[in-house]
Amino acid sequence: MEKSLPPREQQANKLLRVLVFTLIISVMNASMFNVALPVIRAEFDLTPSQVSWMLTGYMIVYAIGSVTFGKLADKYKLKDLLTYGLIAFALGSIIGLSASEFWMVIAGRLFQAAGASVIPATAMIVPVRYFAPEKRGVALGTTAVGLALGAALGPIVSGVVSGLVSWRYLFALSILAIFVLPFFRKYLDDETGTARNIDYIGGLTLAGTVASLLLAITQGSWLLFGLGALLFVLFLIRIRTAAEPFVQPSIFRNKSYTLGLGIAFVLTGLNFGIPFMAPQFLAQVNHLSPLSIGIVLFPAAICAALLGRRGGKLADEKGNPHLFSLAAGLILLSFIALSSVVGMSPVWIGLFMIFGTVGQSFIQIAMSNTISRTLSKEQTGVGMGLFAMLNFIAGATATTLIGKALDAGTASFRLNPFPPGEAVLYSNILVLLGVLIIAAAFVYYAQFGGAASRSPAHGKATR
Repeated sequence: MEKSLPPREQQANKLLRVLVFTLIISVMNASMFNVALPVIRAEFDLTPSQVSWMLTGYMIVYAIGSVTFGKLADKYKLKDLLTYGLIAFALGSIIGLSASEFWMVIAGRLFQAAGASVIPATAMIVPVRYFAPEKRGVALGTTAVGLALGAALGPIVSGVVSGLVSWRYLFALSILAIFVLPFFRKYLDDETGTARNIDYIGGLTLAGTVASLLLAITQGSWLLFGLGALLFVLFLIRIRTAAEPFVQPSIFRNKSYTLGLGIAFVLTGLNFGIPFMAPQFLAQVNHLSPLSIGIVLFPAAICAALLGRRGGKLADEKGNPHLFSLAAGLILLSFIALSSVVGMSPVWIGLFMIFGTVGQSFIQIAMSNTISRTLSKEQTGVGMGLFAMLNFIAGATATTLIGKALDAGTASFRLNPFPPGEAVLYSNILVLLGVLIIAAAFVYYAQFGGAASRSPAHGKATR
């Protein structure tokens, strides 16, 4: 029972519950507005590119904020950073709730993103700081429950609120996050990192790099891509010459960490690919309504939420490679099965989505746990912040590339003989995603699959 646990562990478990609730609100906030975009576009008479800034702007600020808060956590108290972040989140929600012009809606979303970006950084740092390595898997699995529940509830809540009252009240739901602040203030300790100064020039060049690359990906601009590449070179020069760089260059000399980031980039892209593609083929090929699509996808998200803690326990009991192999197998099964039944009964699609969504939840736990163990204590904040930031870049890259592939409309060849003609393009993409899963699994096992456990203090992988 919890009462028999040491006081520090009791405090950590209470903190984790508060974090899960906050994650649910945060993920819902990120996904709820997707459903409302057509209504917002019609109300303000916008073009598709104009209304897309609700998503693009949010993603850019959120990605930059996640690594910034991670870095600040190496110097300042996490409870103070959360205080500022959640207040900004609530302020953005109030601005959006009272918006009468589209620019006010955008301003509200940007304020929300700036504040809410403290949450993924916190979700990465709390399991590392407050839980021993042998119990970290369960902690990460518990946070995965919050992520899955938020993803499951977001579209449904959005449809109900937008239909019964107004899409503006979606902002009101996000204000709930401010009510958890007293609990964070109570359960978080006063620990600070060892960093002395913040390299703002390095931070700005990194922020410019991320913003330029995300815009280049979403807008398809080679000019912005070139600007992002230039800023990245300036960032590398800065961290090699500054006395107290924003990111210590030694973190990138950590082979296990950098290779882990590369694997995570591919896997996160795959994780974004299915939620992006599934609603499209259910609408275009199966001709389902938005509500019906939500019903088809809902069981997968709920199963991921129910099994999240179990995945974390497997990581603690059997090791990260074991959980990774299970997750990769589930995702591969889902991709191959979906590539065969796409365009057929939505019941089959909903069933095989369960395997993929649970596998994606497990693989996120395995990668978070694996990467956290490659970092020394003083590198945890910025290291996990970079990991969180990379998730957004990977997601933007994957959805853009898949979107470009879907723009072709038809496929000139088929990789799977089973799906009907109008579903061949979707089927081919799913097969190729399955090949990427296999390749990522080989690289993961080459680096992290050994039986030996090595010290994270020296930048080595641990199980």
